[in-house]
Amino acid sequence: MSKLVIVESPAKAKTINKYLGKEYQVKASFGHVRDLPKSKLGVDIENDFAPQYVTILDRKKILAELTKLSKKADEVFLATDLDREGEAIAWHLAQAMKLPASKTRRVVFNEITKNAIRAAFQEPLTVNENKVNAQQARRILDRIVGYQLSPLLWTAVRRGLSAGRVQSVAVRIIVEREREIEAFKSEEYWEIKAVLTPLPHPKEEPKEFTAELTQINAEPPEIASQSAAEGLVAALQKCDYWVRRVDTKEKLLPPNAPFSTSTLQQAGSTRLHFSTKKTMMLAQRLYEGVELGAEGSVGLITYMRTDSLRVSDQAIAECRDLIKANYPPEYLPDAPRVYSSAKTSQGAHEAVRPTSVEYTPERVKPFLEKDLFRLYELIWNRFVASQMQPGRLGVNDVEVVALPVGQALDLAAKKLPENAAQFAVQGRKLLFPGHTTLTGFDKESELQLPEMTPGGKLDLIKLDPSQHFTKPPPRYTEASLVKTLEKLGIGRPSTYASIISTIQAREYVKRGERRQFFATDLGKVVTDQLVANFSDIMNVKFTSHMEESLDLIEEEKADWLAVLREFYGPFSSDIAKAKKTMKRPEPTETEFKCEKCGKPMLKRWSARGEFLGCSGYPECRSTMPLDAEGKPAPRPEPEQTEEKCDKCGSPMVIRNGRHGKFIACSAYPKCKNTRSIETPIELPEELRNCEKCGKPMAVRRSRRGPFLGCTGYPECKNAKPLPKDKKSEEKSEGEPEPKAEG
Repeated sequence: MSKLVIVESPAKAKTINKYLGKEYQVKASFGHVRDLPKSKLGVDIENDFAPQYVTILDRKKILAELTKLSKKADEVFLATDLDREGEAIAWHLAQAMKLPASKTRRVVFNEITKNAIRAAFQEPLTVNENKVNAQQARRILDRIVGYQLSPLLWTAVRRGLSAGRVQSVAVRIIVEREREIEAFKSEEYWEIKAVLTPLPHPKEEPKEFTAELTQINAEPPEIASQSAAEGLVAALQKCDYWVRRVDTKEKLLPPNAPFSTSTLQQAGSTRLHFSTKKTMMLAQRLYEGVELGAEGSVGLITYMRTDSLRVSDQAIAECRDLIKANYPPEYLPDAPRVYSSAKTSQGAHEAVRPTSVEYTPERVKPFLEKDLFRLYELIWNRFVASQMQPGRLGVNDVEVVALPVGQALDLAAKKLPENAAQFAVQGRKLLFPGHTTLTGFDKESELQLPEMTPGGKLDLIKLDPSQHFTKPPPRYTEASLVKTLEKLGIGRPSTYASIISTIQAREYVKRGERRQFFATDLGKVVTDQLVANFSDIMNVKFTSHMEESLDLIEEEKADWLAVLREFYGPFSSDIAKAKKTMKRPEPTETEFKCEKCGKPMLKRWSARGEFLGCSGYPECRSTMPLDAEGKPAPRPEPEQTEEKCDKCGSPMVIRNGRHGKFIACSAYPKCKNTRSIETPIELPEELRNCEKCGKPMAVRRSRRGPFLGCTGYPECKNAKPLPKDKKSEEKSEGEPEPKAEG
């Protein structure tokens, strides 16, 4: 009896294959085999949003092979991932291969281990139509938004732009934060700290500590200038300092729950400095299986796309056994720790955890490359720590009072005198590490205070005033953006990596120092256009509501076609209005004058962003680039080369143009000779030299993108497309660009 098993990737196929018998043949589909066509909308809106699926070009050969094998098999097991996307892949496979229901089996598993695989194959399921419909609804929504909205941006901003149901809201969040920062007015303020030591001084070196001023005359201090700070310091130097209160307590440091997709992406960013895309790519490899020497391919973690914090009883028991065997008894709680998941999480899913804690980081380290190991160690430590006792922190909160010299402190009084100043300091000491043995504790945060008792007098060593300025809200990083998107219900954690990659590839945002996101001029203009014309699409609550609707479809609580109808009515109306109202931003006058004719310069918008253009256009065509502060930027000086112009003999220089750097004659505008800069690239042997003249081939660029051109140009004008794999590296990610219709 032959059985065909279809999974998404070869790595997953290899890992699963070792757990199944010889009668099973495991093959990979390499992801989706069908999708909506790239060349058109592919959704028949008039026919109740009927999707027009086509076989993906790169999958035709694979699909033909799978179809051929399926006809020889007695049973076909669709073992794709357990989320919506995996369910849709299984459905598309069944549809494209025309599999009869009688021999089609659906198997799902949360981890690629022997027990999980065998259990799944012993109790196969059928394809979950609700999950498929939820995925279809999402895909159709995104296609409609992308293909009907993007061409409007082409008209109003520039060609080649894209809009997305989720990506555009993510860009709006970054743009709004950027504008908060731009509008922020920093204000000066001063802090005063007192360096003190208890009296009487001990025989040994007196132990100093620093307390911060928290109240003056029963009010929070508002010290706005240096003169105010100096005046207050002068008054405080004439005071006696007393200990008013000492509160000693223990603070628990409970462990975090095991990772969900979102928290894994955040920790990957903050702890390992990985992009969300890299974190998910490495997690996928850990899930599908990595080679562990003689053991072969082993799936090291559970499924990495999950919002659940549930952990199986077996995994918890195994984890507790490991803690018991490797740590003192006080590290193990009396009962297992259970973490509650979000209401929207799926019960069948688990948190991201090791498939077995027996695969310790030390055991697998010899087999994993550096970054793969670092991510696995992070996941392993977080999971094991989640079943450990909390750390215990000893905290001393000390309140210090400054009173005029000679005025005694009344400890029984509930309120301080109005002429009193209050200082505070907190001592911290780790009493028991608990889970921080694995997850880490910042020892520098500890502060050991000297022994003090209420009513004790203190010796003032010095007062330390310091100037500060209020700061604008911080820019988003990948970690904080992921956290915000999840909190607002925008998209799903499994889509965050592609969203963040897309908005950078489209140049709506860029990453600067400390990996913070900056909104570009292009991102601002696109956001303004969309907010003005598509209030629903750009509304956070509306986008969150659509995500909830997709969840309801999966739970069989909403009809997917009804959700599409509800969305498309208002959206189509907005599209009709926007076709009449969306226009390129109007030029605005600035304070700057034209270098050539003296007329005011206007801030204009082009396909490359904002620039200054003379108001005397078209008689005067003078332009100036803008710097980051919106001021005229100095034009970069051309770089000198040793090459001579083959037309006039003048030196050739390297200039910057709209498509990047190029070589041009220094005698411009008298001589307009130019050529592109040849880009070195590793080419297959058969493409390295021109087949017409024998000279080397190089990568050149044109308006249509990069191509291979002969270095013998203009004598030899041989040109050809880049090899397919090289061309794909040049393209940005995300939804294919739509073709303008009509």
